[in-house]
Amino acid sequence: MAPVVKAIEDNHDLLEQVVVVTGQHRQMLDQVLKIFEVVPDYDLEIMQANQTIASVVARCLQGLEPLILDEKPDLMLVQGDTSTAFAAGLAAFYYKIPLGHVEAGLRTFDKWRPFPEEMNRQLLTDLTDLHFPPTASARQNLLAENVMPEKIALTGNTVIDALFKVSQRPYDLAATGIKIDPKKKLLTVTAHRRELFGQPIKDVCAAIKRLAEQFSSEIYFVIPVHKNPQVREVIQTTLGNSANIQLIEPLDYEPFIHLMKASYLILTDSGGVQEEAPSLGKPVLVMREKTERPEAIEAGTVKLVGISEENIYQETVRLLTDEQAYRQMTQAVNPYGDGQAAERTVGFILHYFGLSDRKPEEFGAKIMSSR
Repeated sequence: MAPVVKAIEDNHDLLEQVVVVTGQHRQMLDQVLKIFEVVPDYDLEIMQANQTIASVVARCLQGLEPLILDEKPDLMLVQGDTSTAFAAGLAAFYYKIPLGHVEAGLRTFDKWRPFPEEMNRQLLTDLTDLHFPPTASARQNLLAENVMPEKIALTGNTVIDALFKVSQRPYDLAATGIKIDPKKKLLTVTAHRRELFGQPIKDVCAAIKRLAEQFSSEIYFVIPVHKNPQVREVIQTTLGNSANIQLIEPLDYEPFIHLMKASYLILTDSGGVQEEAPSLGKPVLVMREKTERPEAIEAGTVKLVGISEENIYQETVRLLTDEQAYRQMTQAVNPYGDGQAAERTVGFILHYFGLSDRKPEEFGAKIMSSR
């Protein structure tokens, strides 16, 4: 959302902006606010130890209610598929405030994968008045659900706006403590979703350990370990003593972008990484059964490999040993955006309120390639 906040600031003569953060992930939030120089007007500070999804939604609703009554907004903007985004959309509905949904229309059509994100975004669609899908397929999903075309504006994804800005800055990755070995290929792994809890995360770790042992002279892994104990304990127990596996604390946004830039290959269950890594020309193996981001799979820069040990192992081996297969995936086709998504989003908002006669051109059929 940071690029949208900055784009609204650029139109301060027409739009008055009130920025509200929930504080759900304090460390992640604070460093992003600093990078993009965003100063929130309100911080709900809802973070609690061992919080449940229900408690997050309840505290978000309770925190937003007095702010809505005080500020009386003409439009509320939410982004993505988090439980806090859904709660904010519900609060807007209760007070009959028009809702704009940034990154609308993503679908797996399986309410349990990813959980709870898939239902969050489906429910948000029914609450939304202005839909900002990032891709043509996301827009098609909305149309198939009987969203009126005039309520949809195809913008590209604002995550690419943010990525381009941060990735172009110089950054010393070694200063973070990450070991850089120019003689070996760096493989980055992230794993945190609920679908991996239990046996799946054990299978992921088993595959990584096999790879680390088999290719010990050629590759090394860097794994930012999520703080959730159901992930953390398994990773540390299984992989903590491997010489060519470095387990690190979760990275802030800027160093993580530069870690992806330095990587040869990325294994992940993250949604955002599926968009960011192709924009950097990096192949991605997605350790999930389903994805709501099919565009990069169709473009060939991302492959869905599931969560079985054998499949993760075999697909990674293929990219490490088959130069042609690897080269095909490094074609940095970027179907997700051109760095102008936030500008388009604000342009459509201005047009919606009659503050501008010019309706922006949508993010279209052209696919931009970048390195």
